[in-house]
Amino acid sequence: MTNWAAFAGIAVALLFLLLVLARASQAYVGPTVTVAERRWLAGLPDGADHLDASGAAAPAAGPADPPSDGFLLVNVALSQGLFGFVLVVGAWYTEVPLAALGLGSDPLSTGVPALGWGLALGLALAGANALGSTVAERFGYEPGTELRELLAPETARGWVLLLGVALPTVAVFEEFLFRAVLVGAFAAGFGVSPWLLAALSSLAFAVGHGAQGPAGIAVTGLLGFVLAAAFVLTGSLVVVTLAHYLVNAVEFLRHERQIGPPVSG
Repeated sequence: MTNWAAFAGIAVALLFLLLVLARASQAYVGPTVTVAERRWLAGLPDGADHLDASGAAAPAAGPADPPSDGFLLVNVALSQGLFGFVLVVGAWYTEVPLAALGLGSDPLSTGVPALGWGLALGLALAGANALGSTVAERFGYEPGTELRELLAPETARGWVLLLGVALPTVAVFEEFLFRAVLVGAFAAGFGVSPWLLAALSSLAFAVGHGAQGPAGIAVTGLLGFVLAAAFVLTGSLVVVTLAHYLVNAVEFLRHERQIGPPVSG
């Protein structure tokens, strides 16, 4: 018999820990500067303590060389994978049904149709994300890019780690927690409306991406709700996980596909 209360306790504890760590990491990533702020700062007199037009901050005290992309990507994969492992063990130990987690026997949940819907949804969301980012930039509300730039690979091996290990791990864990658990399992176990849970989980999803700045939080919250709605409508973890992966992969490929250090002209 499923112990819903115990599983909910595990899930909420992991969510709380994840949000605390995400909040703490914002100090490492650094503040987000909007396009409008960059233009204003660029107009200040020379010698003022400010960012230049490119948004580059004055050098701060600390290590001369940042961690390699391989180290950062492996660290992301291991940390997210560890959280996911704990959650999976918790679901197994408390006997949560697979169907409640979006892993039922229906072909739409785990079969070829799920892959097709996931691919279509992912490409559509990636296109909408690109359009939304463009519009936000025109109004001076560019989503924070510090975290993406920090994780952006500079070598072919780094891209393999990113696209083949880090991003799949992030997509699987985040969809398992924010959609399969916080929406699917909680709705099945406690009789709460899945649409209410979709809204609440999307809010938590947005807060967990605070390093992307206000515009990034808004975009991420909207993306989270679309993924949650897709999970409610399809009952498939595969659909939303594949879509999530494609959104992240396209975002990196659009902005950070250069391999090797930039060549000065």
